[in-house]
Formats: sequence, C-alpha cells, structure tokens
Amino acid sequence: MREASGDLFDPPVSVMDSGFSPGPKSDSDFGFAFNDSNFSDRILRIEIVPDVSDFKSDGEGCTSIADWARNRKRRREEIRKDNVLDPVQFEEQILSCNMPDTDDGAGYENQDEEAVAMIEESPSGGGMSLQRLGDETAQCGGTSLTMECSAVLKVKTLHISSPILAAKSPFFYKLFSNGMRESEQRHVTLTINASEEAAFMDLLNFMYSNTLSASTPTALLDVLITADKFEVASCMRYCSRLLRNLPMTCESALLYLDLPSSVLMAEAVQPLTDAAKQFLAVRYKDITKFPDEVLNLPLAGVEAVLASDDLQVASEDAVYDFVLKWARTHCPKLEERRGVLASKLGRLIRFPYMTCRKLRKVLSCNDFDPDLASKVVLEALFFKAEAPYRQRSLAAEEANGIHRRFVERAYKYRPVKVVEFELPRQQCIVYLDLKREECAHLFPSGRVYSQAFHLGGQGFFLSAHCNMDQQSSFHCFGLFLGMQEKGSVAFAVDYEFAARSKPTEEFMSKYKGNYTFTGGKAVGYRNLFGIPWTAFMSDDGPYFIDGILHLRAELTIRVSPSP
Repeated sequence: MREASGDLFDPPVSVMDSGFSPGPKSDSDFGFAFNDSNFSDRILRIEIVPDVSDFKSDGEGCTSIADWARNRKRRREEIRKDNVLDPVQFEEQILSCNMPDTDDGAGYENQDEEAVAMIEESPSGGGMSLQRLGDETAQCGGTSLTMECSAVLKVKTLHISSPILAAKSPFFYKLFSNGMRESEQRHVTLTINASEEAAFMDLLNFMYSNTLSASTPTALLDVLITADKFEVASCMRYCSRLLRNLPMTCESALLYLDLPSSVLMAEAVQPLTDAAKQFLAVRYKDITKFPDEVLNLPLAGVEAVLASDDLQVASEDAVYDFVLKWARTHCPKLEERRGVLASKLGRLIRFPYMTCRKLRKVLSCNDFDPDLASKVVLEALFFKAEAPYRQRSLAAEEANGIHRRFVERAYKYRPVKVVEFELPRQQCIVYLDLKREECAHLFPSGRVYSQAFHLGGQGFFLSAHCNMDQQSSFHCFGLFLGMQEKGSVAFAVDYEFAARSKPTEEFMSKYKGNYTFTGGKAVGYRNLFGIPWTAFMSDDGPYFIDGILHLRAELTIRVSPSP
C-alpha cells in the first residue's frame, strides 16, 4: 500500500498498544447498513473466478500458521517455475489473466504500483466493470478475454454505500470520485479470485462494522493481504493488532517478516513486524546456543537477530564470522553474496568494535567488494582513534538509527584499544573502559574479560574481578593479565596497570610487575586501588569519570641481558 491514508470514520490510533479493545467503536458502527438497500446508493456485483493455475489460497485448508507458511512457500516456488517461459508463452500468460505477482519481483515489474481500477461499460450499458490488480490477477479488457478469464464460478450481489466504502478506502474513493461518467453508474462489477472470497467479504463487513469474523492467524493473514490490496488501512491496523495479541512463534515471526513488500511497507503493519523482530532477537539472543538454527534462518530473520544491541556474542569478530558463514551457505555465487553483504548484512556488522587483527582480514576477504571493505575498515579505524567522549557522541547520534554501527553491543568480552610498538622493544598499550553498571554487576564474586590482544605473536587478555582482599576482610576491585595459549613456551613480560583518577583525570600508575607466562595463567593484583569495594563504587570516588572506569595496561616483552 503506497499511502497510509486515514479513514474518515476511524482515525488512526496514536498509541497502538494502549488499552486496545478489539470491539467496534459505537460512533462508527454502520453494520446495520451492510447490504441494506435502504441505506445504499449502489449495487456491487462480485464475480468470483477460478484462481490462477488452480492454486489454492495461502490460507485455504490450513489449520496452523506453519501450514500457511508452507502453503505460501510452495505456491511461490510453483509460480516461480511457471514464470520460466519463452516469449510467446509469456505474452499469452498476460492475455489470459494468469500473470502472478511473485514476491521476488520476477515476471511482474509493476508489483509495487498502486492498485488500478479498470473501468469499462458493462454489456448492458447500465453500470461499470472493475478488474482488480492484485498479487494474482491482472487486467482483462475489451473483447480479448479468454475462456479462462471469462469463466465465472459464481456471482454475489450486494447493496453498498459509496460514502462508507470511500471513507474507509482510497481505492474506492478514487473509484467513486474520478469524475468520469462511469463513476456515476449505479452498478459496479468487481472480479476477484475464489481464494479471496472469504477474506474480501470479511473486509467489506469490516468497512461497515469495524469487526471481523476471522480469528485464526491464517484467516487474519488472508484478510490483511486483501485489505492491503484494497487500501483499507484501518483493517490492516486491526489485523495487525489481533495477530500481535496471539502467541508468537518462530514460524509466525518469520512469516510476518516475509509478507508481500507492499504489506511490509504499510505503516499499519509496522507494529506487527517490529514485534516479530523483537521476538526473534530475544529468542536468539545468544546465537551460540542455536548455531544450526540461526544459520538456517532466512535473510529477514538473520537481519532481525543481528540488529539487536543485546546480542550476546564474545565480540563483534564473532558476528563477522557468522555473517560470512551464513552468506557462503545461502549465497554460493560470489556476485550474489557480495550484493547481500553490501546491501543487507554488511550494514549490521559493527566494524568499529572489531579487533584490528580481524579488520586486516576484512581487507583481504574476497566476499566483500574491495571498495566496501576499504570504506568500512577506514571508518572503523577512525572511530577507534576518537576520544572516548567523541565515541559516545557518535553512538548517541545513531541511538535511534537503523544500523547503529557505532553503538556497542552487550559483548561477553569487552572491547579494548591497543597501541603496538615494535621498536626499541616489542610493546603494547591496552585501554579498557568499564561502565559503572558493569562494575556493579561484578559484586560479590563476578569477573569480566576483555577481548584478546596480541604481543609477540601471543594472545593476552585482561580480566576485572570483584574478590576478597588477601586477608578476606572485605571485597575489592582486582585487575589481572592472562595469556591465552596453553603450552610450555615461556614468555617473559613486564607489565604495568594504571587508571585515570580525579581531579587531574590523568592515568596514575597503580601496579608494576613482571611475570614469565607458560600459558593458561593470569597474574595481577587483587586490590588494585587499595580500598574496599564500597569506597571504590561510591558516587564521590575518584575513579569513575562520567560513569566510566578508565584502565590501562602496558606490556613489554622482556629481553634477556646479553652474556
């Protein structure tokens, strides 16, 4: 639906979720006038024709949302096969009203255009005939109608009120007010598919009474799609509310995100799609628990999961690795894979929070277009070079954005900034920032780890702890340095821990030491600041600056003295 026109009798609700009652409004219930000649100014003749290629409707014969989804998927696949035609067959399909609108855009390039009413004089000359352009119907005009087009299964005749229909639907408004002679005719003929009959009749009843007889998810979806075709925004909004009030499942959430593009773009359906995305984001919050399930999600489902700030992953490097694995699995062709990464999934990777080692791999990754790879890596490095206050400012600017590339997720391993030196000795300086809330969650015995960083080819990490002091008399804040690789190789390191403190807000050294790592070991200080936990966390303490604890670790490879 191109425009979200409000209907005159039922203005849009400003707060979609507050106090929703599925009952009709007393001041807009015209159910008494439905199909009543006393309150009608026109006669609607509904011609019901066979479905295209004898397909059933998506909801016909379905008892569950999963059946509806499978039926829809099977139908789309068969339509896609039927669209592989030679030019002669393709032209014949248009003339025989069998031109389906596939969701992938194949075969019908005007699928996103507004519905158009084809108005022509009826054989009797006393009315007008309307051919509806929808997902599965096309125009049949003049004398070129084929036997398939002209085969009418049955006809229904209703008394209608043009003001009521026009107030509810821009489609009917344009039909009854286009200024042409035919718009003044009393008789209107509308042709629909047999699969649309139940949904369309329910839609007409809603336009009078603001109520639906449909109550199952499958029936509501059929009405929703029909309401989109005839531009009845209030009915789309109503169906969306009812569907959101039903229990959400993975199947239903994915189905809501796979509705026709015109439905997904409708403002009235946004709360439903938002709820579906939120369900998937919560369901797959920790993608490591459902690796195969998440890998098999369709594109819309993966987008919903990766867009979440609360995604629980070790680091953004893990998101990058997962995206590549999904793209290679679902898009075996390089050109297609690059297209998906450039237009969809690549935008959901928060490159500024990836490690520098992984960013180097992005530059040499053939799955990304080279220009795109250079752009995202350069942007990430510029972000890493920004001062913390500037980084927070950039994140705040994107807080309400779509892709949120500068917003930090709830990583299991905290991001770090690393400055590396090769001369005169191999050395690195690591910066780790922790929020006050993160530190508060450490009490009484928690710990948080940093992302890995490397020195001399070895992987290291920092870990912040809440632990008891050596005399076990009070809790305190501790900081430790560990080496990832386990093995017998000895690795001697000089290290120094420092933290910013008030009033100067400069880094002040807190602990120096040296240690020979053999892998799998950690060294540090149990009470880095020499004060109890309560004093460390107090609002007037010296170590939290604007709610952030700034830590620094300096590591240098020890060089044995020459003999």
